Amino acid sequence: MSDLTRWFDSRRSPFELFQRMFEGEEVASTGIKVEELVDDGKLVVRAELPGIDPERDVDVSISEGQLRIEAHREERQEEKEKGGYRTEFRYGSFTRTLKLPEGASADDVTATYTDGVLEVRVPIPEQKSARLSNKIEVKRG
Repeated sequence: MSDLTRWFDSRRSPFELFQRMFEGEEVASTGIKVEELVDDGKLVVRAELPGIDPERDVDVSISEGQLRIEAHREERQEEKEKGGYRTEFRYGSFTRTLKLPEGASADDVTATYTDGVLEVRVPIPEQKSARLSNKIEVKRG
């Protein structure tokens, strides 16, 4: 389990940590809010994307060891009443890029959208446990 903890901690770039420290939660509010966890040997990323059409408004891709989620939202409400007209709209594009475990590929990645939440599952390749030190036997020559 400690290997998973180290993997999770090392994925954060110094720039991202610096940015979050000085800019606070505003950085997260301009992007897509996500939840990351490991379940049954897979990295599970859940992204909060309410009010979109997943087939038309979401693009999920993997490139150069990174998972990229892009979404676009466009909403418009109109109210016509006697003596007045009111319209309200909300639109924007959102992007989130996450570093994947070393060796992860796009081959068996799945993405589903249910009740405003996009869930992406990425298999985590088994890593050979690296020993921090190895004792080398010295033989007489």
